[in-house]
Amino acid sequence: MIRPYGTWESPLSVEVVSSLPAGGIAGMHVDGGRVRWSESRPQEGGRLVVVEWRDGERRDVTPPGFNVRTRVHEYGGGAWWVHDRAVFATSWADQRLYRADPGRTPVPLTPQPVVAHGFRYADGRVTPDGSTVVCVREDHTPPPADQAPGEQTVAEQTVAEQAPGEQAVPVPPERVRNELVALPAHPGDGEPPAPAVLVTGHDFVAAPRIAPDGHRLAWLTWEHPEMPWDSTVLWVGELVGDGAASRLERVRRVAGGPGESLVQPEWSPSGELFVVSDRSDWWNVYRVTGLDGADPHLVAVHPLAAEVGEPAWEFGQSRYSPGADGEVWLTYSAADGAHLVRVDGAGQVDGAGQVDGAGQVDDVVLAPYAGLRALRLDGDRLVALASRTDAEAAVIEVPTGGIAPAAGGDVRVAVLCPGRDLAATFGLDDEGISRPRQISFPSGTPTGTRTAHAWLYLPANAEVEGPPEERPPLLVTVHGGPTAAATPAFRLAVQYWTSRGFAVADVDYGGSTGYGRAYRRLLDEAWGIVDIEDVCAAARWLAGQDLVDGSRTAIRGGSAGGYTTLLALAVTDVFAAGASHFGVADLAALARDTHKFESRYLDGLVGPWPQAEAVYTERSPLHHVDGFDRPLIVLQGDEDAIVPPAQAELIVSALAARQVPHAYLLFAGEQHGFRKAENIVAAVQAELSFYGQVFGFTPAGDVPAVTVEFAERLPVTARRG
Repeated sequence: MIRPYGTWESPLSVEVVSSLPAGGIAGMHVDGGRVRWSESRPQEGGRLVVVEWRDGERRDVTPPGFNVRTRVHEYGGGAWWVHDRAVFATSWADQRLYRADPGRTPVPLTPQPVVAHGFRYADGRVTPDGSTVVCVREDHTPPPADQAPGEQTVAEQTVAEQAPGEQAVPVPPERVRNELVALPAHPGDGEPPAPAVLVTGHDFVAAPRIAPDGHRLAWLTWEHPEMPWDSTVLWVGELVGDGAASRLERVRRVAGGPGESLVQPEWSPSGELFVVSDRSDWWNVYRVTGLDGADPHLVAVHPLAAEVGEPAWEFGQSRYSPGADGEVWLTYSAADGAHLVRVDGAGQVDGAGQVDGAGQVDDVVLAPYAGLRALRLDGDRLVALASRTDAEAAVIEVPTGGIAPAAGGDVRVAVLCPGRDLAATFGLDDEGISRPRQISFPSGTPTGTRTAHAWLYLPANAEVEGPPEERPPLLVTVHGGPTAAATPAFRLAVQYWTSRGFAVADVDYGGSTGYGRAYRRLLDEAWGIVDIEDVCAAARWLAGQDLVDGSRTAIRGGSAGGYTTLLALAVTDVFAAGASHFGVADLAALARDTHKFESRYLDGLVGPWPQAEAVYTERSPLHHVDGFDRPLIVLQGDEDAIVPPAQAELIVSALAARQVPHAYLLFAGEQHGFRKAENIVAAVQAELSFYGQVFGFTPAGDVPAVTVEFAERLPVTARRG
């Protein structure tokens, strides 16, 4: 069947897309042979649930109504961990830490703070003897008036008259304290005791990891204005005492500093310390040698021109795992798929502290998988969350003895929990799936001075194709961060568009991760320049290749991607329309009014505030309102603490003043990103309706028409579907 692009009838309803949004399955821990991970439940208000795979079935571990989510750094991650069958989890309702034993109601381990959500917990571990939890705590309780920022906080206390979940008066970012704390792993009688503060005085702390002997603790810190992908420091100390009586002694700085990003410290079962560093330009795994001597240093386990680590937007990443016999397992992604690597011996160190050989390396591609996350070693098997380009993510298991060439060449991969059957569940046949292809194109000013990258998805539908003389409309998608990356992993949210006849280009502009530190640093003091050049270059290059209709090109993005969307519409004429999902409109307002984690992020991306105020003004979409003449839809959550609603309303007011066609949807109860099924449905339908009105076609199906202000000023197009 021949149908104009954009009007195709798709097997994917918007309700299907909202059933499991991108990132809906995340995190994983293995304990006593039990594999557990967390899932998003949009149909239950977007709550996160810990589930367990046992006896061939998926079973909920956390009870109905319990939402496993932390507000630390606002982006969260690392909201739960396990030990001896017990799950330790932060509840979204009150941000207290709970212990959930099998078959029992979760019990709080931390006291109710003086203000709602005043103490937030994440990224913890339990000592081997099961007595003590060590984790990150973010303290939002107001300090006494005479207390200097960074000093130890007031004691936690119960406030009986305060309802759980009641909103507290926000504490300014400079007064928020990030610390490592220790507390009993078992509930006692009465109100839980206040945790012991182990590490304080740093702007940020992360990744407390306890050695197998239970006495050594490794962790990371970083200071404003650096971000964790800029500069971090690795520390080790002796853990003394237990529970709320714990303390650290003989603390020493081990590695890191200006210009080096360290992530994911891990102890091996034999007590060796490893960490990921980007000192070679790529995030690779290193062994820490000389830890008990005067001069610890890092030794590369297996140098690669590839990223084993990833930016620490969320806690709890795991891209490698050290084994008991000195081997290290790691993963990275390349053009040919997900690589799983075993390094035997992993650079063993002799008595003089020197590396004795690099070890035998086995590097295999786990076809058909595109990437592995949450890699965990459990005895003689590895488990991971595995993504594909043509199917939903699955939980897989690889026997540790099945990777070596001597095992016969083929890697034995067992799928513990597969993704949904796309054909049976959604009617999405193999030929109806749009598979990404990586493209590279010239960008920069003058044109062609550097290379940018994107993942391109062309329209695909088993039942429909476009007219031979017509080219599809293009959606240029801009990822958030901006220190993040596009991914080729299968997403129903992308297939929703391609199955309707849209092309999608997911751009990895300069500053994105996955291409080494040098590419990541292209955005230093250049946010609003390099990203704009690259998204425009992608659209122009694709039109020049006769792959898309250059006159029907829209740009869309969320958060930082929303900023690039807004600025591209304001200062260029490349795009015919745009969709901003909780995008930044005023950089100065963002610098003055955002949460602690990102409160100094713009120092590196734009310049120090307020010294660089003129640059902030020049790079802010709000100060280029005269350039807004293209239709725009704005989607925003009313509880967004990262990009507050005021940012969206500033741009909407500017559009109204200029009588630019626009739509604005504000979603109640949503934060930074939409998690509730009904809101995801409304947002996707509104965006599709908006593109139909702008580009002059009628979408297939029962798509409610979004109200577009000044719709009479939309451009008149000849083609109607």
